[in-house]
Amino acid sequence: MEEIRKRFIQGFFILIALIYVSRLFYLQVIDETYKLDAENNAIRKLIQVPFRGLVYDRNKKLIVSNTVVYDLYVTPKKAKVADTLRFCEMFGITRPEFDSLTHLARIYSPVRPSLMLRQLSRQDYARVQDAMVDYPGFDFQVSALRTYDSKAMANALGYVGEISPERLLKQEETGEGYYRQGDYVGVTGLERQYEEQLRGERGIKYMMVNSRGVEKGAFKNGAFDKEPIAGKNLMTSIDINLQAYADSLMQHKVGSVVAIEPSTGEVLAMVSAPTYDPSLLSGRTYSKYFQTLNLNPLHPLLNRPPSAYYRPGSTFKIIQALVALQMGAISPGTGFGHGGSPINCSHNHPVASDVQKAIQYSCNPYFYQTYKRMIYKNSESNVFKKSAVGLAKWDEMVAKFGIGQSLEIDLPNEKKGKLPDVPYYDKMYKGELRWKFSNIASNSIGEGEIIVNPLKMANVAAIVANRGWYIRPHLVKGVGKIGDVDEKYKEKISVGIERRHFETVIGGMVAAVNNGTVSGDGRMSDIQMCGKTGTSQNRHGENHSIFIAFAPKVNPTIAIAVFVENAGSGGAHAAPIASLCIEKYIKGHSDRKAIETKWMNKGYPINIIRTTPKSDNSKNPSAKKDSVVKKVDEELFLTTPQSLPLIGAEKPNTFKIPMKPKR
Repeated sequence: MEEIRKRFIQGFFILIALIYVSRLFYLQVIDETYKLDAENNAIRKLIQVPFRGLVYDRNKKLIVSNTVVYDLYVTPKKAKVADTLRFCEMFGITRPEFDSLTHLARIYSPVRPSLMLRQLSRQDYARVQDAMVDYPGFDFQVSALRTYDSKAMANALGYVGEISPERLLKQEETGEGYYRQGDYVGVTGLERQYEEQLRGERGIKYMMVNSRGVEKGAFKNGAFDKEPIAGKNLMTSIDINLQAYADSLMQHKVGSVVAIEPSTGEVLAMVSAPTYDPSLLSGRTYSKYFQTLNLNPLHPLLNRPPSAYYRPGSTFKIIQALVALQMGAISPGTGFGHGGSPINCSHNHPVASDVQKAIQYSCNPYFYQTYKRMIYKNSESNVFKKSAVGLAKWDEMVAKFGIGQSLEIDLPNEKKGKLPDVPYYDKMYKGELRWKFSNIASNSIGEGEIIVNPLKMANVAAIVANRGWYIRPHLVKGVGKIGDVDEKYKEKISVGIERRHFETVIGGMVAAVNNGTVSGDGRMSDIQMCGKTGTSQNRHGENHSIFIAFAPKVNPTIAIAVFVENAGSGGAHAAPIASLCIEKYIKGHSDRKAIETKWMNKGYPINIIRTTPKSDNSKNPSAKKDSVVKKVDEELFLTTPQSLPLIGAEKPNTFKIPMKPKR
């Protein structure tokens, strides 16, 4: 028995030894994987960068494609340059530039390839390829240059740029390991939002080289090579013809145009003016051109539709009317005169005897009284508590229109804006129950502390067009194929207002266009546009012009918002641009050539707000308070503030709107 046990133990250990020996034989003799990992001087590992996905418009027109270029990489430890002058002459660089580039490569890593020169053309590559045999440690890799078939839509598309050190460090922390120093990534817009889908999958190629670094062919006939997989194409919802047309209408201007298909939430056009030529940010001119754009005080790199701040002005009266009707604060036939309102109209018009006339003539006193009824529509007896309870209810209903909320568009850097609530005013007035309706009355006409972006107001137009619902705005209809999008871009979202109230408000919008606040240039004889004008107050120049609309009235196919900075009234300036865009989209052309030419050539003076030098106000409390108020005022009216301030430094009623604001 003891002998059997002894033999069993011996046999067990012999079996284990055989397994280990067999495994070692396989790894060292048969399996070539570890040989590849050693990456000795006889095998060169080449990373093959895939082509980024293409971008198409809604009609399958190509917007963004790729052109083949070549990037030169250097591995400092392997690099040998016997004739530096000849090398510099071949690539058109100076000796200091050569020294700087190789120094940066050594800092990055002595043993890893580092990008030295990028985006050499096919002609440049062919000219120097044979001579590179004399320069070991330098390798070319095929890359791609973003090429734009249209200069329109630059801000929404975004651009690609060299990956930042911060992004590389973050990648190392997450353990992803996809990018290398010198790689291109999406920096803004759709290029950034859909980076993972657009970038594709890298390929690997193993080449045999001799002692001089000359390639002798694929290792093992390419058995271990991995072909790169191109990125997926983006099928956008943009109508590139409408986009280019809207771009042309916004030349010489600062502002935005956003057009949406109401039934789907698909963005038809997204214009940010001024814009830039996207091709100049995709080549070797990137650094120089980027600095020029970045220092431009008009911020051409900013995508204004989702990111700029404005007060909605009288366009907000559409929401006020709908919420008030739903709450029962007013009925369709409710009328108000001008008496009892501290906010007057700046123009003469008939009495607003019902909701439709109030919208038609954009009557300020009417919406002051309407807002007051909504805020005070509760059973509280204390006027301060009554105001807080009323505002909370009003906030809840207005927020459903997307005001103060993120619409979750498929773009980075969307700003929520501001819908002031009870905690906001408690902080502003330094305590609870220290403010009442009279302190927030300017909200009634879309001024005060309400802040929106153009995208949000285009979505409001789509909500009205749909009679009470919307689908989140989005620019991509499919990734790789139509329909392959996030499910949230298919969901209908109700704003909780009965359809009958929308019909009432739409009647007023029709009247505003046909015989109200819209000028003659904004009217079309053969298309019924439903719109609302607005003027956003601007204390640093002429007011900003706003117009939101949809068309046709029945089965609408386009909803639009136009913002033109420093232009004046919405009906006289933004409305004609919106009507031309609507006509172009519905008919495919504009019959109003004289009006089209007029608004393409129209421009407005822009006042640039500059930061004033700091001064010591510690010994002058009054001056200190004035400087705080001035800073808050500037930040609220700038279109590119870093954050919305809480106005806690002010006393009640510091912000006062003019008694006769423009509509």
